[in-house]
Amino acid sequence: MPPWLSHITRPLLVATLLLAGAAWADEASRHLAPGFSTRAAGSKLVVVPADMELYSISAGGVVEPRADWTEAAQKNFVQALDTQGKLLGPDVARMEPAAADELAEVLSLERAVASAIAMHHRNGDMKLQTKGDKLDWSLGDAVKPLKERTGADYALFTWVRDTYASGERKAAMLAMALIGAISLGGEQVGHASLVDLNTGRVVWFNEISRMRGDLREPEPARETVDALLKDFPVLK
Repeated sequence: MPPWLSHITRPLLVATLLLAGAAWADEASRHLAPGFSTRAAGSKLVVVPADMELYSISAGGVVEPRADWTEAAQKNFVQALDTQGKLLGPDVARMEPAAADELAEVLSLERAVASAIAMHHRNGDMKLQTKGDKLDWSLGDAVKPLKERTGADYALFTWVRDTYASGERKAAMLAMALIGAISLGGEQVGHASLVDLNTGRVVWFNEISRMRGDLREPEPARETVDALLKDFPVLK
């Protein structure tokens, strides 16, 4: 490289790296509530059972629930979370399904709030003027029963819906493609939120929406968990 060219390319490279770093930091901050960045050292986290359902798509495009797939996915999901000890921290408790049933009202409220976040915070076309890009949502005092029951400082909630094309559906998709028509196969959508049980604030939120992913097998299930926990706040 000619010496004169290096005087041009080096500043451009530095500027490019700085812009990329700023873009990454901005994207990461969109997952966090204003003023929140890390969890306090020594804080306890409770993992709420995932709200999860898996479906099969028939040849005609009918979506049908598959209880056997959902059961397998729940097990794979829990096992995948158990491998995230370094990220989640040393003081983690997993809530049993029976306890979750007793706290159904709190869980239902969280799902409603998380759905609103997915619609208004992450969707640029439906942002609320009062919130803009800020992750400014709360469950309020409704989390007190969960706090009293678990003694945790934070709760991790997850929601996943996964659809898979059946063999007949794949054949139908291939036939449609041959005549130039487009038909959709499976889709994986989900979101995860971290709630401060001392204040009720949603302090972190992430979602996925993609045409890939498979919770029916352990290895791809770990990839889904990795995607859901992107930019999860670490301990101080």
